[in-house]
Amino acid sequence: MGTQSPSNVSTKLQRIAELASQSPQTAFTALNHYIDIELLHEAHRCTRKGGAVGVDGQTADEYAVDLEGNLRRLHDRFKSGTYQAPPVRRVRIPKGEGKRTRPIGIPTFEDKILQRAVTMVLEVIYEQDFLPCSYGFRPGLSAHMALEDLWQKLMATGGGWVLEVDIQSFFDHLDHGHLRDFLDRRVRDGVLRRAIDKWLKAGVLESGCVAHPETGTPQGGVISPLLANIYLHEVVDTWFETQIKPRLTGRASLIRYADDFVMVFTSERDARRVLAILPKRLGRYGLRLHPDKTRLIDFRRPTFPEDGKSTGKRSRPATFDLLGFTHHWGLSRRGYWVVQRKTARRRLSRSLKALNRWCRLHRHKSIAWQHAGLVRKLNGHCAYFGITGNGQRLWLYRHELLRIWLKWLSRRSQRAKLQWDAFHRIQRRYPIPAAIVVKSVFRQAANP
Repeated sequence: MGTQSPSNVSTKLQRIAELASQSPQTAFTALNHYIDIELLHEAHRCTRKGGAVGVDGQTADEYAVDLEGNLRRLHDRFKSGTYQAPPVRRVRIPKGEGKRTRPIGIPTFEDKILQRAVTMVLEVIYEQDFLPCSYGFRPGLSAHMALEDLWQKLMATGGGWVLEVDIQSFFDHLDHGHLRDFLDRRVRDGVLRRAIDKWLKAGVLESGCVAHPETGTPQGGVISPLLANIYLHEVVDTWFETQIKPRLTGRASLIRYADDFVMVFTSERDARRVLAILPKRLGRYGLRLHPDKTRLIDFRRPTFPEDGKSTGKRSRPATFDLLGFTHHWGLSRRGYWVVQRKTARRRLSRSLKALNRWCRLHRHKSIAWQHAGLVRKLNGHCAYFGITGNGQRLWLYRHELLRIWLKWLSRRSQRAKLQWDAFHRIQRRYPIPAAIVVKSVFRQAANP
């Protein structure tokens, strides 16, 4: 086996990034030589090993038995153009309340490796082009950064008019023709483009049948988030920054995380003008606004006297949701109006339903095993939702976690239900930690 060094891979990718940065209008015609055995090894290292298997049923452990040989054969097929992208196995997971589900595509493990390698090369090019308003699935950026940026902009302008945008089934309606045109502007390497075309045409296996949709990219594919970002960078981000903002009378900003985004305006007239033309802009590229979930919200700060403090009684502005949080105006401890965030009701309900299913499925496992799992779930919930101002919803999640755990512990036996005093004894031995604010603006201010 040859020597594989992540630092060598990083140096090669950095070179591509420098070329892309120096020539922002240049299309790359020779990139495939960067995808060598060394890069494939790094892609394998970065690929999640415990995920569900694809249509071939091969696990990561099975692939690793002859890793060097498998990667060399994969490299040969990729370079010669004989690589055949297998269909994506589609599963459906619950989405929100009711019986709605979200389709998720599961590629084969080998396909994930190759997609990861191609993504690593394309990513360093497009990171030179993507705008600061885009946060989703980009290296070094996160949903919390998008939320913080939005909070800063809302506070700086005293709120404003918020256009909450929902693209209907974006990943199903992404137009392949337009995507190829967008890719032509930066990437024209024939080997890479053939591989991308094969992934777009690979098809979807569901209920024993393979379908070949003419639009869309499977959610769950390693390369899909990057392709979605490239698409929306051209359709939304660049359009908003270069064509829309210069024509507005007031201040405006865009915050986008993958296909979820909001626009904030200080002028109602500007907001309504953009809302009127946005469906035409998206329609030109095969996309549609969701008629019920897209709305314009008066999110201006409540009126207060010159000293800046609220007088209390006044109807509150409307709220809006983004990235699992409901954004609303509330009073700080000093009595000032500030934008606050709390766990969205639907997201909290979905989390608790998943928790209930988990406790039901594992109710006969040992209490120590269940306790360890519940602590992990609580810590994971707080790692994302534990932000300043969300303490009440965090407390509610922990309270419901205990209630659900008690309910399913009571059903371990048909003889007698577990009583609260016995449950308290269990808690003393296996305590559930407090739900804490992990990302506190006060701690960040004290430790910049």
